[in-house]
Amino acid sequence: MAKATIVSNPDVMMGKPVIAGTRITVELIYEKLAAGETIDQLLDAHPRLTIESILAAIDFASCSTLCK
Repeated sequence: MAKATIVSNPDVMMGKPVIAGTRITVELIYEKLAAGETIDQLLDAHPRLTIESILAAIDFASCSTLCK
């Protein structure tokens, strides 16, 4: 997975990590998955997402928590 998929810019979503080229935050993806949404439901709700970007968000969120 390419880490470059996740970007952070103070001018976009107050600097929260987002999927590159979108305003979809890693936090949103993680919260929706934790609430029981499936990857297919996320893809249907957010057409700009890809499976790779969702997996990158999961990797980013888990490493942010566990890799400290």
